[in-house]
Parts: sequence; structure tokens; C-alpha cells
Amino acid sequence: MNAPTTRRLTVAQALVEFLAHQYTERDGRRHRLINACWGIFGHGNVAGLGQALLESGESLPYLQGRNEQAMVHAAVGYARQCDRLSAQAVTTSIGPGATNLVTGAALATVNRLPVLLLPGDIFATRPADPVLQQLEVPHAGDVSVNDALRPVSRYFDRVTRPEALIPAALQAMRVLADPVDTGAVTLALPQDVQAEAYDWPEEFFADRVWRVARPAPDADALAEAVRLIREARRPLVIAGGGVHHSEAEDALRAFADATGIPVASTQAGKGSLRHDHPADVGGIGHTGTATADELGRAADLVIGVGTRYTDFTTASSTLFAAPGVRFLNLNIAAFDSHKLGATALVADARAGLDALGKELAGHRVAKEYEAGYTAAKAAWERRVDAAYAAADDSARPSQTQVLGLLDALVDDTDVLINAAGSLPGDLHKLWRARSRRQYHLEYGYSCMGYEIPAAIGVRLAAPDRPVWALVGDGTYLMNPTEIVTAVQEGLAFTLVLLQNHGYASIGGLSEQTGGERFGTAYRFRAGDGTYTGAPLPVDLAANAASLGMHVLRAATVGELRAALAEARGAKRPTCVYVETETADTVPGAPEAQAWWDVPVAETATRPAARAARQAYDRQAAGRRRHL
Repeated sequence: MNAPTTRRLTVAQALVEFLAHQYTERDGRRHRLINACWGIFGHGNVAGLGQALLESGESLPYLQGRNEQAMVHAAVGYARQCDRLSAQAVTTSIGPGATNLVTGAALATVNRLPVLLLPGDIFATRPADPVLQQLEVPHAGDVSVNDALRPVSRYFDRVTRPEALIPAALQAMRVLADPVDTGAVTLALPQDVQAEAYDWPEEFFADRVWRVARPAPDADALAEAVRLIREARRPLVIAGGGVHHSEAEDALRAFADATGIPVASTQAGKGSLRHDHPADVGGIGHTGTATADELGRAADLVIGVGTRYTDFTTASSTLFAAPGVRFLNLNIAAFDSHKLGATALVADARAGLDALGKELAGHRVAKEYEAGYTAAKAAWERRVDAAYAAADDSARPSQTQVLGLLDALVDDTDVLINAAGSLPGDLHKLWRARSRRQYHLEYGYSCMGYEIPAAIGVRLAAPDRPVWALVGDGTYLMNPTEIVTAVQEGLAFTLVLLQNHGYASIGGLSEQTGGERFGTAYRFRAGDGTYTGAPLPVDLAANAASLGMHVLRAATVGELRAALAEARGAKRPTCVYVETETADTVPGAPEAQAWWDVPVAETATRPAARAARQAYDRQAAGRRRHL
């Protein structure tokens, strides 16, 4: 009997070789599970994973980053564009390189997007104690800074022996490929173990396919769901990110076409229907449209498809106010399907919608209900037109007018990326999504600094699509470093940099909650010590140019129109820089259509805070627990 064949490699070399042979498969289409590895090298990984990536050639392509958090954001942008069927790895040294991963890991896990984190770790053999960058914990000798990644990872393991890599790597792939469990996966790799050699079984390096199933709904649960829909007089679908992840847009469109049930969308689900589909009523919740929110308030059945019902979607549990309102949740995750006391339909979104459509054949909502939301949708579109309109080409544009100029320029192929500030609210209310992956909003974690690296990830996944990163000045200052990476790799995308001299979104929220915009403006100190002096003389356009971007400055609506058109056809990373007026100066700019719970000081001496508390108490009285 022949002995099993083995190959002698270091742990790092074995891991790189293993990753090169992992695939996902859904609907008969195969995808590379780990497409590439981002890396910044330090003493914790340079001689281990760094050497292994060098030796591997192109079996696992290497991407050079500038900031560890940004590398994770780029990988997340890539995974989202790939419908979570392909992902990327990120390797860092131990110490600050590893702890810089925490924010990116949290973003990935909150949004349920796969990324493999491979931070170096302190020596497993402890030849010296402490070593450089070791966190000493007097009561626990096995703790390192990498343990900070445990609560923000869907799976975590520390590989302290070579042979332990085999089960750890297999578990990591299982989680990355699982549509329910996916998120950040961390394999902490002690620097001495990375370089240690071991005789690996050849079977470890064989091609392995992780099949992504489409579970169908249980027959009894499906029958109950059909009964609820047939009995409902004012049903409303809420499309979440799960519609996109399962490629269920066609199934949702067929369902809406057949039943006439209106479809609202969360931030993650926007674009599930094209904006011009008769049943699409736009975003829902605090940043939603008046049409969708009024339908939500009156709905007797809310049908959640692939949504996890964040507080923005539910308007902090104040939106779904009809007496006796019921919930039906179609979700692949049982955890989400049972929220709000719902009837649970645990299934893949596409499979579930197909099954519902088949069982509901011939059923349609009343003509009066359909006519009502159709008229409301048309009225809202007129408000969008007013917010987008710019009558004077020589005027400084508002933020909503910037979106209007983009709306007139893009087509189905463009991708818009945003995550934080006041832009998510304007985009959710106003943007007319044209295709399933055009609207790329990271709003699960709403992380400032996401947009630029995510644009790189999207371009890597979709090299032929025009990509726009929409960024305010506050967000830009958080994380501009991957501009250098885009320049190095020749990844053309357009950075639309809006300068409004501060944290405009939080400034508005501060004013509403009695904080009087304290600490939210980028200004010099005035004589009284407050930040109310002149705006800071910061030239962010010059900064972007210094990092290698081609910069187009636009001071007026007319100049901005021309700059955006030029940037869309650019073959290199391009920044369109514009100073904007505040949104509330524009006639017709829609305000929030529903509440969001941000607690206000219960006692205060300043009149603004006392008035804000009174308003807060009135709104909070409308909270409701759906059991």
C-alpha cells in the first residue's frame, strides 16, 4: 500500500497554495473564491506570507495597499460587486497593522460580505517575551492584539501549529462561502509558525468547490405566506440587500408585475427594481420617499425580502403603524426571518419569490390601491425633478443638484459608491437606480473613508464599468491613501469631492437634537474659543493631485456639468472637485420623511436642547414593538 503523497512547504506557502484552489459554484457557474491577496508587510508577515506570495507567482495575485483598513474596504467592495461569490484576502503585520483591520472587519461582518483576514501574530514558541508590539496581559498569556478581531469576525482561529492550519482553513472557506454566516474571517498567524515547514498531504491542495445552494421554502410556511398575501388589502414589499446577493431581481420584477404589490427598498436593496418600474416606490424609512413611507404607515402586510430591518428602515419602530399590521419575512437567514414577530419564510430570495409567484397565480391587488401609489410615485418624481433642477448655470451647485447632473449623465453601466455623511440620505430619497449594481451604498456600518478603496475593489471586479466615488470633505480626510493604489494600478474611477467645510450631516443632526452644530464645522477658532471663525484654507483638490489624480475643479453648475462629462470618459483616476451650497437652500429639496431615534438630553439649561427634547418625546411616543 502506497503512503499518501506529501509536499514540504511552510505554513504560509501551504496557505497560499490552498487558497489558489478554492472555488464557489452557484447555478452551475464557478468562481474563484479568493481572487487575490492585499498586503502591507511588516516583521509579522514579511518573511512568512510575504515570501509565500512572492514564491507563488500569480497563483494568488498580490495587491499592494497603503492602509490596512482601506485594504479591507477594497476587498469588501470587490465581494459585493461579485455577489459574494468571490472574495479577497488581506494580510498585515502584527501590532498596528493588525488592529487597523478592526474597522474594516466590522464593516464586512455587519454587511455580511466575505473577506479573509490574515494578520501576523506574536510568536507561538515564545523565544522572547515580550516581543516587539506584543500586548502584555498579566492574567492571560495567550492574548494578542488580534483578539480585538474576535467580536467583529464571523470566524476566528489562531494557527499555533502547522497541522492546525488544515481544519482552520477549511472552516474559514466554509464561512466565507455561506450566504448566511459570511462576513470577516480571521486566521491569526504567529510569525514563527508562518515560516515553519511541514509535510502537507497533497489532498489539501486539490481543487475544492463550495456550492452555494438556493434553499426552497418549506411547503407549510409557503402556504401560510400565500394566505397572508391573498388576505392583505394594502401589502408592501421591502427589498433588502439579499435580493441583490441572490440575484433575485428578475424574480422580484416578475412578482411585482403579476401581483401589483408595490416595492420599497432599503439602502442595500435599492436598485432591486429599476426606478421606472411601475411598482418601484423608492427608498423606505428615515431616508425614504414620501410615497414609500406613507405606504409603510398604512400597510396591513409588510413583506420583507432579504432585509434585516435596521432602525433606518423601520424609522426606529415608528413607521409600520397600521392596527393589526402583519409581517412576512422571506430571508435565507432564520435570524432575520423571525424579526418583528413575522411569519418566517426561510429560503433563498430568488427561490422564495419564484415559489410565491407560482402559488399566487392570478392574484392581484385592488385597482384603487395600485392607482393610489402610482399617483403618489408620480408626485414624488416631480419633487425629485425640483431638487435636481439648476436654473442658473453660473451658480454654485447644491448637493442635490450635483446628483441631478450625474443623473442626466450616467447609464445602466455606471456604479455610484457612497457610505457616510448627508449623501446617503439624498441618494436614498432621490437617486434613480438604473441597474442592479449601480447603487453601491455601504450603510450597514456607514463608514467614513469606505468610498475610495471600495471604488478600487469594484473596478477590479468590473473593469469595464464607470465607477463614481461620491465623497464629502470629512470623509475624504479620513482615508484618501488608496488614491495612490489606484494610480499605481491604472484603475480609472472618478472621485466626486464635495467641499462643504465640515461634518454637514452631523451638523444638521446636532441642530435637530439640541447640539447647535457644536464641533461639526471645519473653521478656525473665534475670539470666544468656538470653531466659528473663517473656513480653513484647506485645498483638498491639491491634495488629490499630489497623490496622482487628475483634478478637474468646478465652481459653477455649468463647469460641473462639463467636468463630470470629461471625467466619465477618463482613462486615469480623476477627481472632480466642487464646493457646494447646503441642501436646505434648494427649493423642493425633500426633508426626512420619517423619524430616527437619536436620544436628546432629558435635562438641559440651553433652550435649543429643551425644545429638541420636547420634539423627541412626541416622536418617541409613536414607537411600537411588533410581537
